[in-house]
Amino acid sequence: MGAVAVSRASGLVDGGLWFRLEEASAVSAVRRAAQDVGAEVGLDEGRLGGLAIVATELASNLVKHADEGRLLVRPVRSGEVAGVELLAVDSGPGMGDVTASTRDGHSTAGTLGIGLGAIARQAGWLDLSSVSGRGTVTVAQIWPGPAPGPATVAAVSRPMSGEEVCGDGYATRTADGRTQVLVCDGLGHGPLAAAATAAVVQGFRAAPAGPPAVVVEHVHRSVRHTRGAAIAVAQFDEGQVRYAGLGNIAGFLVDDATRRGLVSLPGIAGHQRRVVREFSYPIAPGALLVMHSDGVVDRWNVDDYPGLRGRSPQVIAATVLRDAGTRRDDACVLVARA
Repeated sequence: MGAVAVSRASGLVDGGLWFRLEEASAVSAVRRAAQDVGAEVGLDEGRLGGLAIVATELASNLVKHADEGRLLVRPVRSGEVAGVELLAVDSGPGMGDVTASTRDGHSTAGTLGIGLGAIARQAGWLDLSSVSGRGTVTVAQIWPGPAPGPATVAAVSRPMSGEEVCGDGYATRTADGRTQVLVCDGLGHGPLAAAATAAVVQGFRAAPAGPPAVVVEHVHRSVRHTRGAAIAVAQFDEGQVRYAGLGNIAGFLVDDATRRGLVSLPGIAGHQRRVVREFSYPIAPGALLVMHSDGVVDRWNVDDYPGLRGRSPQVIAATVLRDAGTRRDDACVLVARA
């Protein structure tokens, strides 16, 4: 077995805080949390100031314009460099003209209309999708220097209503030059489910280099001390995706013409498994791999959102989570572009 080089792509770093934006008083809490994360990852004073502006404007926009507005603050990493990502999600009226909405002076609520323009100037990287009548998803990143290239893999998770921690998780690594991704769902909810998922992620990162079936088998053996989890691992090879799973993690390949489901076998990592089998699927350049836990129903279609297929994995994952995630369960969506 070869050595395993573990990498965390932009958008795949542990941690993060979700905020509900219903009252103006929540804006200051978002700003403080963003600055705290920025200080932890080592942003200088100038970047922290820009981060405060982005956090304030995103949060204020949710309070003023959105329905069910939520904002995620989390650290992100590209290689050895760390930054801060802010992900704003709402089910509001949406923007009919995204380009116009990012120009200073444009307003839909009688305000100065400088919010999105200020965000675009301060953020090292910005992406958004908005559909009239369905809402908006905006992701902004602030880095200590120039922003790295857009991520090819990103994921978003959130706990069920009433829980402080999420029992669903995700991770990515590079093993022998090949990208591998993981989505897992610790059984149940709350701290014990989160502990099971943390053990799965640790086992995934520590697994020897090998195809997904080997990795899943290693994780299964390494989490027997936990309550167990549903897991799936995918690997990108040249022109194909290799996939192995135990339990009800859903996987799909989405291209211009089809949405193909990927096969996971019954079982619980750490407790029950008949056999671990791996399946290979051809994949075209630019196609999407979408994986999610059972806290997300599978009746989503990226083509229901004009232009969404071409947006960043963060925006796609957050859109699916917003519209297909249930509040009665933890939920996680991972999106990777071939």
